[in-house]
Amino acid sequence: MAETKTEAKKTKTVTIKLPITRTEKDDVYVNVNGKRYQIKRGIAVDVPWNVAKVIERSEKMTSIAIEYENKAAEQLNELLNQR
Repeated sequence: MAETKTEAKKTKTVTIKLPITRTEKDDVYVNVNGKRYQIKRGIAVDVPWNVAKVIERSEKMTSIAIEYENKAAEQLNELLNQR
């Protein structure tokens, strides 16, 4: 039986390497459709494409959240300095 496009996407893998930073040293846990993955930092690993996509989106959302927090902090500091 031939693979469908959905099945082919499930089996497609990509190589990723999550950096070890001063604040992030622990493994990364990802759950996609009930399947769990534990990804070690600092080592290149092959993961399904959808796992890589989840990590990419998570990093993007974290970046957006940090920008939002910084902007809110600036606005609060401006208000406090006006007193």
